[in-house]
Amino acid sequence: MGVFAACDVSQDQTAICIVSHEGKLLAETKVPTCPDAIADWLESWSGELERVGMETGPLAVWLWNALTAREVPVVCLDARHANGVLKMMPNKTDRHDARGLAQIVRTGWFKVVQIK
Repeated sequence: MGVFAACDVSQDQTAICIVSHEGKLLAETKVPTCPDAIADWLESWSGELERVGMETGPLAVWLWNALTAREVPVVCLDARHANGVLKMMPNKTDRHDARGLAQIVRTGWFKVVQIK
């Protein structure tokens, strides 16, 4: 079974979380908000990685295109829909948002936003 990842993107740093097919936390980190840094960190999981999710936002088009070019299986999630789930978490941090997004990606309970 594969693993699922999510990126909580901000201007300077991106929090990344990896969860198993059962929802168990496998790894998490923060990397610079750069397609190379994100793809390099995810590369060690590339054989198992089923999907990587990130929310829509100011950097979404740039990151989605760059990660897709690096063959990262990235999907862009509707930020309003994801926010509805994430606001239920009591502790709102980039790290916790990445964990919540990874669980959303794992379960498939999200709306994919088409990036051009």
